[in-house]
Amino acid sequence: MAQTLFVSDLHLDAARPHIISAFCRFLEGLEGTDALYILGDLFEYWVGDDDPATGLRPVTESIRQLSLAGVPVYFIHGNRDFLVGEVFERKTRCEILQEETVVDLYGQPALIMHGDTLCTDDIAYQKYRSRVRSKWVKKAVRMLSLRQRLRIAQGLRDKSMQAVQGKPPEIMDVNQQAVRQAMLKHGVKILIHGHTHRPAVHDFTIHGEACQRIVLGDWYEHGSVLKCTPGGRSLETLRI
Repeated sequence: MAQTLFVSDLHLDAARPHIISAFCRFLEGLEGTDALYILGDLFEYWVGDDDPATGLRPVTESIRQLSLAGVPVYFIHGNRDFLVGEVFERKTRCEILQEETVVDLYGQPALIMHGDTLCTDDIAYQKYRSRVRSKWVKKAVRMLSLRQRLRIAQGLRDKSMQAVQGKPPEIMDVNQQAVRQAMLKHGVKILIHGHTHRPAVHDFTIHGEACQRIVLGDWYEHGSVLKCTPGGRSLETLRI
């Protein structure tokens, strides 16, 4: 059966080898799939393509094998792995897409993204994002030693955990007006994203037309995958 799959927010880390194994098993069963889209935060952190990250090598190899089997694999940067670059792209034979990309889902255009740019009520995060994602900051970070980058990554993870604990949950969710603006900008009625770790299918209208926002879940206690076929879409939970 024709199918296109979407995953996000796996936060793969050598400290959680069972999740790495679960994802690799998932990839092994995808031969014949039309495409796999990874919508950011595949990794808990990624400090640069020169990080040996030995515990994550099975992931890159599994993606490569899936690509070699003829399944196109696409990747969009998340807030944890925005330094994934050309070396990773070449090793895995995946394709890195723009942070807002429209894809054709069996005749229906859909906007796909990581989703953090939709959380516009979290003003502090948006300011932080605009700084660290600038090409000048990324260039400066890549000039640091690997040890320095790993130390910075650990510090940012700690600060992120503290910041999340101090924020109301609604601030960290998407802003509906931002959702509407993004969908109108790209002329779509379907939006697929991750980031919030709140898997759900939201039905609503824009200018009287039926629209749908599909939110992918994370891969902590369960796996989350969106399966799209010519006959419809289903957000599924996987045992891991």
